[in-house]
Amino acid sequence: VQLQASGGGLVQAGGSLKLSCQVSGRSFTRSTVGWFRQAPGKEREFVGRIRLDSGTIFVPNSVKGRFTISRDNAKNTVYLQMNSLKPEDTAVYYCATERPGSPSVVSFTSDRYDYWGQGTQVTVSS
Repeated sequence: VQLQASGGGLVQAGGSLKLSCQVSGRSFTRSTVGWFRQAPGKEREFVGRIRLDSGTIFVPNSVKGRFTISRDNAKNTVYLQMNSLKPEDTAVYYCATERPGSPSVVSFTSDRYDYWGQGTQVTVSS
């Protein structure tokens, strides 16, 4: 299984970025893909997931209203749309696939995820 994350970059506060995560090697429509971020000196933080069998999306309150997740089944790609970006959103953003058979209840921890992309840097300037 491979995940290729892309789309990071430098953006001014208030701007937007759309990250992509292309998944290969696992049945796309049976997967659940999560997004995490990690800022220097901080723990990895969950910023949302999408169940690709149903399209069900969950984003935590910390980013709700600014971040959303979508998919393109034809491209085996999941997107993280980030709007109204703030300097505190600066981090390396990772996508990951949830281990098959995981409970349907959303988990904010990374231990349920088995394969990870390489990460893409997002820097928000003030």
